[in-house]
Amino acid sequence: MEARGSAVNTPASRPVTRRSKSYGRSCVEAPSYFWQTPGHLTVLKIPTSRGAAKSQLITDKVDPEHIALLVKNEWKLSYVTPLHHFRHTQLKSYSRHLAAFIAAEKQQGVAVEVGLEAGFKVTFTAVLGLAETDEDAETVFIQIQSKPAFAAAADAPKVVWRGWLTCVNGDPEYLRSLPPDFVSLPLFCTSGAESLTTLVKTWFERAFDCNFGSLALNSTTLNWLAALWTGCHPTCNIRHLKLAWSLPTQPPMDVSYTVNPQDAWELWNSIHPEESTDDKIDIKEVQSFISGLETHFFRHFKIYLSAGTLVKVSTALGSAHLDGKIKIGNSDYITTLLTLLTESALLKMPT
Repeated sequence: MEARGSAVNTPASRPVTRRSKSYGRSCVEAPSYFWQTPGHLTVLKIPTSRGAAKSQLITDKVDPEHIALLVKNEWKLSYVTPLHHFRHTQLKSYSRHLAAFIAAEKQQGVAVEVGLEAGFKVTFTAVLGLAETDEDAETVFIQIQSKPAFAAAADAPKVVWRGWLTCVNGDPEYLRSLPPDFVSLPLFCTSGAESLTTLVKTWFERAFDCNFGSLALNSTTLNWLAALWTGCHPTCNIRHLKLAWSLPTQPPMDVSYTVNPQDAWELWNSIHPEESTDDKIDIKEVQSFISGLETHFFRHFKIYLSAGTLVKVSTALGSAHLDGKIKIGNSDYITTLLTLLTESALLKMPT
């Protein structure tokens, strides 16, 4: 997988500033501290309605090889504040700088949990086509490979870490309010050794004056996903609707609840009819759907799921956990998931 640039993947016409260091922030540029400057950006509002999930053949817009990198893996979520002087046209340079940074940190004794490596190869790639609006910056995929010190010359390097930054249907008013030398890719998804995740985040923070934070999801986000994915069943068999609750009993009780997909869809259709001319789904409809599932469970088991916390939702289209772990099961509905996660990341950022 080779790094690529594009003339259309960094929003707006923003001046390029060259850096003088091999990695990290230039010694002649003052840090922006943008992420800790309060009150000068648009206040983001939590949407109470959104469009129904719609299937799209994403491989018509995005390289199928790139999509294959995103689906099936489990990703740990973080948010990241806007990147100062980040340029999609400089991805090859970033690849070299991050590889040099990891090697330098390892020489200084930083533990990297991937065995005895002869070296690291880092590749930044622009995943073109996931952006939905002119304000969205194109997705950037990062892959780290290593080769064991005692491997044969013909042995291929092993992928030890993957991550990607994305913005899909980001709040347009917020994105337009950013200063011209900032790029917003607020959702950061990672898979691999935590020590490498820490090093990658450290390099980004030093190079682009940004800040990372963990992105735990909330029950409302999981409720939305349960409803949106269930609504897709007539056009794409979701196979199952699996839900998990944690109840505040002593000791705590975990409850797994698997619903027949057709039964789930019929409940959803009774709340938001398929023939409805209104494409918008309201949060009250989502709440009614979850309440209906909880009521059905109570009839059979006399347990009030509403007293607990929904911690996981899973269908064939994907899964999401309260602790900020997601899996993309079907690329045709990836836009719906990434739109919701981009929103969650933007809302989580410090103000």
